Amino acid sequence: MARKSVVARERKRERMVAKYAELRKELKEKGDYDALDKLPRNASPVRLHNRCKLTGRPKGYMRRFGLCRVKFREMALNGKIPGVTKASW
Repeated sequence: MARKSVVARERKRERMVAKYAELRKELKEKGDYDALDKLPRNASPVRLHNRCKLTGRPKGYMRRFGLCRVKFREMALNGKIPGVTKASW
């Protein structure tokens, strides 16, 4: 489990990216890079990092499910992820 402060920081960044998305798009189309520089750093989507929605773990993240490999395996084996079954051949 990631520290709560790290998870909270990432959520704050996500909100900020969403808040400034339109303005960033307009400024980029105009080519006004001076105004872009004055926006908060965390308004840039490049600064986001994928984290598990349940634990906040940054590594072993599976984009398709939004989970880390550990939680994905637990949930898949318990049948909590529809359409996912254990391979057998």
